[in-house]
Amino acid sequence: MHGKALPYLLLMPATLFLCIFFLYPFVLVAFEAVTRDGAFTLDNFRTMAGSWKFPVTVRNTLLLAAIVVPIQLVMALLMASVVSRLETGRSAALYIFAIPLGISDLAAGLIWLAIFDQSGFLNTLLSHLGVVDRPIMFLGYQSKLTIFIAVALAEIWRATAIMMVILVAGMGLIPKEYYEAAEVFGAGPWKRFVRITLPLLRPSLQTAIILRVILAFEVFAVVAALGGTNLPVLMGETYNWQFTLQDSNVAAASALLILAISIGFTLFFLRVLRVPKEARI
Repeated sequence: MHGKALPYLLLMPATLFLCIFFLYPFVLVAFEAVTRDGAFTLDNFRTMAGSWKFPVTVRNTLLLAAIVVPIQLVMALLMASVVSRLETGRSAALYIFAIPLGISDLAAGLIWLAIFDQSGFLNTLLSHLGVVDRPIMFLGYQSKLTIFIAVALAEIWRATAIMMVILVAGMGLIPKEYYEAAEVFGAGPWKRFVRITLPLLRPSLQTAIILRVILAFEVFAVVAALGGTNLPVLMGETYNWQFTLQDSNVAAASALLILAISIGFTLFFLRVLRVPKEARI
């Protein structure tokens, strides 16, 4: 009897944690999103969608994810390949690449603010080189493209390591015999990467891409540090509805929209990168 109950006892702490800190808050948010003054209504979603900022926030969020995630994927694959091929110093290289993981979103935004600020590192460098006579306002309210680029660079620098760690773990599971056999038959490094590494890395790619896409839709602190309200994104507008406009119902509707987009993309990547059972390692 104790043997049968043991798995459930071991799962109980995690289950309680999920129920208290995830399921219960989700129920509260969902209830607030579809009610106002105690009555059921969809006016919260209409108010959210009717805001002049709504199309801009959706566009900025999707565009940021569409640009940042593919670049991070390519860089993570490159970094993971380098780390996996190292015979000596592999741990040191992995730790160096993973340093940004120890930095919070806001701290990363402030670091890049120190680079792009009017009195920051970039302006100082350009001034010393004689390229500019006076500091350039890279992050001014009229420089929306520069702000977008700065946020994209900060996100790429900050979060690529998340994907890299997952891919390094996945590459470590691929049997070396596959590469040795391919080398015997004359397959070059690129062909081995395309025909062996990528197909067998699909489960890790699936996890890394889904995790990174979800986090990309939740970008907030980096945008707040570098662009403020000059680059509205979905999570920023959720914060704005909750704390600036004091409308928790519309904020809850915005949060549900972010959840729905995240679930939609998760299901998409689960389908696209699905691994047949017979093809698993």
